[in-house]
Amino acid sequence: MFRLLKAIAQQFLLTIVLATFFLTSSVILSVPTWAAVSGLGVNNGYLSACPASPNCVVSQNADPKHAIDPIPYHVSRDQAREILLKVLSVVPRTEVVEQTDSYIHALSKSRIFKFVDDVEFYLPADESVIHLRSASRIGDSDLGVNRRRMEQIRLALKDLNI
Repeated sequence: MFRLLKAIAQQFLLTIVLATFFLTSSVILSVPTWAAVSGLGVNNGYLSACPASPNCVVSQNADPKHAIDPIPYHVSRDQAREILLKVLSVVPRTEVVEQTDSYIHALSKSRIFKFVDDVEFYLPADESVIHLRSASRIGDSDLGVNRRRMEQIRLALKDLNI
């Protein structure tokens, strides 16, 4: 009798834990879909600064923890932009959602939990560089994913001799 009660209690506890996990996961996973994202884009010639959390990198006016170098190019700005768009088209789980002559905004999703990162590129008319910013929408640590993504994009562009 005691074993039966213990098994029922364990099964009940497992059910509660799994229900809580799935409920929490569904709420977290739905946040990127409906969350309003502010602070994106170029304002007065600059991409937005990173928040205090370590899950962001930016190439303009950044503190040492968030700083990343811009990507220089040696072709025309239009060519650099087109090559960048081609590179982004092969970055896994990444989709360009906005683009102008000088700005590109893409969304990059994590493989398992589908967390969304905003990935931005700014090509100012007066510089031969691509400024960049990549930031997680939620959470604190990204285990360096945003920085690695941008460095991989940098390497791809370097291989294409921009």
